[in-house]
Amino acid sequence: MKKNLVRLAEHPAPIRLGCFILTLLLLWLPLAAPIYLLVHDSNLESILTLVLLYGLFILLLRLWGKYVYKQTQILRHYGLEFTRKNGVDLLHGLAIGIINILILFGVESLLGWLVWQQPKVFLLKVILEGLLVGLGVGFAEELLFRGWLLDELQRDYSLRVALWTDATAFATLHFIKPLETIIHTLPQFPALVLLGLTQVWGKGWRKGRLGFPIGLHGGLVWGYYIINVGELVKYSGLVPDWVTGVNNNPLQGVMGVLLMSVLAFWIRGRTERLRHI
Repeated sequence: MKKNLVRLAEHPAPIRLGCFILTLLLLWLPLAAPIYLLVHDSNLESILTLVLLYGLFILLLRLWGKYVYKQTQILRHYGLEFTRKNGVDLLHGLAIGIINILILFGVESLLGWLVWQQPKVFLLKVILEGLLVGLGVGFAEELLFRGWLLDELQRDYSLRVALWTDATAFATLHFIKPLETIIHTLPQFPALVLLGLTQVWGKGWRKGRLGFPIGLHGGLVWGYYIINVGELVKYSGLVPDWVTGVNNNPLQGVMGVLLMSVLAFWIRGRTERLRHI
């Protein structure tokens, strides 16, 4: 059995990815089925099944590293290490993420496309909730895409191929939704690809550590959460929503894509500069 697992490392990336995902589903489904049967609150059901899935994902990563690649510290290999440098990277990413959101909405305010409003809820509560949500989303998605998936791709392919495959998969998997919802939210696809590229470059900039990508992702989510949930802005209607963002989602508008383009090329420049030092 152990010999077969070691041989799995020699198979092409698509086969390894397929085996990993199939194993994860086989572990998750028997445990998730009772939740679907016994829990009738759809929100609680989603939270429990997702937490279970991600817990099993991390467990399987450890076993995958140990038995397939003979690496006992696979999470550290992915860049998830609890060090001072990674902590500073995370805070750096958080700051850049939330500042970019504020710049985006600030520019739109100066152009008269939106007006700021007094919060209708207790803002400190929203800020703390948003921070937790942002860090949770950032941790989960970055370990998945810029940790495990990127590593599997880089074992077989060039950096360029791994970069674009990872970014495209990241964007595509955000569209596992009903067809009507996919069509309605399709404008955010380019921004998600740009975010995926940015995160890979960001990881390269920080010498393979995941702290910065987690922080940047979390900061973007955090900033948008505060403004959206806190109901801090109201659009004036001077420009179409495809400019500012369909459904008030900045990633579904031209301005959001422009923001992500500037951020992506700025971080790419930092990565390229590091390579020439």
